[in-house]
Parts: sequence; structure tokens; C-alpha cells
Amino acid sequence: MLNIALPKGRLGDQVYELLASVGYDCKSIYDDNRKLVFENEAAGVRYLLVKPIDVAIYVEHHAADVGIVGKDILLESRPDVYELLDLGLGRCRMCVAAREDYAGDPDRPVRVATKFPNIAKAHYAKMSRDIDIIKLNGSIELAPILGLSDVIVDIVESGSTIRENHLKILEEFLAISARFIANKSSYEFKNEEINAMLGRLEDAALKEGPHKTAAL
Repeated sequence: MLNIALPKGRLGDQVYELLASVGYDCKSIYDDNRKLVFENEAAGVRYLLVKPIDVAIYVEHHAADVGIVGKDILLESRPDVYELLDLGLGRCRMCVAAREDYAGDPDRPVRVATKFPNIAKAHYAKMSRDIDIIKLNGSIELAPILGLSDVIVDIVESGSTIRENHLKILEEFLAISARFIANKSSYEFKNEEINAMLGRLEDAALKEGPHKTAAL
């Protein structure tokens, strides 16, 4: 059986519906209980419900053979996994935002509040810009409002939270979407099963169409 790390929440619901539509359904996943493991022996799959931020950890450490995770998490944590497919789900973008009256000072480092310090560092390194990172875990928009930071680096979907807190987007620099990933050992020893799933997902391309993102 293929062990699939499925992210909890809205993205997980979308991903499960996609997988079910191509033959990997598991009806017990809709049961009203607190189970975290669901199996469909006929389809050859076992779903493991995990927090989105933990999906890549389960796959990297071989607790799951494959998983679905946001590109932001892959770039931030840099797990040693194969990235096989852009599913085109959960589309959003990584942005730099600040107060509406913000004016940068090139003579001092930019104070950046973010949940994604590695992504932020890589972005500003490309511009040879010095920064001071302030790592936060939530309510990132408060940081510039209260003077804790000059800017924030965060994921933006609709932009409503940015606007409602009187912030402005300074730049959008990274497209984010859900990726289909595989454990490297599993890809070798369960190659047929994983490639079968990969092929079905490619055939079920959304309007934009998923595409391979890694050369193996």
C-alpha cells in the first residue's frame, strides 16, 4: 500500500477530492471520528492526516511514501524529497508588505517579520540587502502596525487581510501551490505504484494544468 501524508484542512479536502476522482478514494475518511489513519486496501492506499507543515517531515523520514505540501514549506524547510508535480491547488503568492506610509531607508537593515525566515533571507540576499529577521508564528500583519518591523514577508491569497489592516503589498516574488512529493527510497522501491498515481494526477490536470517539477 502507498502511505499518503494528507494535509489537514481546506487544502487537504481539495487534494483528497482530486485523488479520489482518479481512483484513490477512501470513504471512511468522511466518518465522524478522530481517526488519523484511513485505509482502502482495494485502491492500495493508506491516508495519514497530518498538519500541513509536517507533511514533508513524514515523507522525508519514510513514515509516508508520498504527500502533498505547499511550495512554501518545501522552500522553507528544504526536505530531502523528490518534488514530482505541481498540482495547481492552493494557489497564492509570497509577498513583501508594509504600512501604507512606509518609506524604506537604504542606510540601515530592513526589519522583516515573517514565518518564513529562510525564504525571506534568500529573497533579500538576491538584492544584496541587509535585513534583521523577526521570527513570528502568527498575526504577522501586527508587526509593522506596532512598529515591531518595517515589513513582513508572508503568503497572500486574496489580499483582504493586508487591505483591512492598512498595509500595502510592495512586491510579489514567489508563486505558491501544492506539490506532490515522494520519499526517495519509496520512489525506488514503489516506483510502479507512485508513477501510476503520478500519471493519473497528470491526466487529471486542472484548467491551468499540473506539470513535472523535478528531474529524476
